[in-house]
Amino acid sequence: MKTLKKTGLGLLTLVVVLSLVSQLLPRRVRVERSGVINATPSTVFEQINTLKNWEKWSPWHRLDPQMQLTYSGPAAGVGARYAWTSADSDVGNGSFTITGSVPARRIDAEMNFMEEGTATCSYQLEPAGHGTRISWVMESDMGYNPLSRYMGLLMDHFVGSDFEKGLRNLQEVAGDAPVASAQY
Repeated sequence: MKTLKKTGLGLLTLVVVLSLVSQLLPRRVRVERSGVINATPSTVFEQINTLKNWEKWSPWHRLDPQMQLTYSGPAAGVGARYAWTSADSDVGNGSFTITGSVPARRIDAEMNFMEEGTATCSYQLEPAGHGTRISWVMESDMGYNPLSRYMGLLMDHFVGSDFEKGLRNLQEVAGDAPVASAQY
């Protein structure tokens, strides 16, 4: 009986310590990747701002080409939205909505990962020689949940590698494929 009490007390102490430590972890998480795309800012902008173009370069579309997509709102710019459902646990379900759009300069968006929470994204574009420097940023509030805060420590590792793949894919298609354009 003493062993059981000691084990229970030890586990309780561990849970309390881990919970307290989690509150010292950052609540806000930021993942950022940048690169230079060998295409004009206007071309890169159209690849991101026109949501149907994502099917050509998004790392998640390439991970699950069978995901179900539903587009709504305008084809591009503020209010353009798509929702996805996927059987692949690395892709999951969610939606992406453009909330701000400045031609050839910046796109802001909100991502809703359903049970996983929400995040904001931005894509900042600036001329760089004969190409475009792009910074892809995602920020999320992990809240007060201890498990979410610990997961926040791993976010850069998991999402950052997807951003890197996306930037490589964007480089592949931005200079090679015709871009679907939308009226603004």
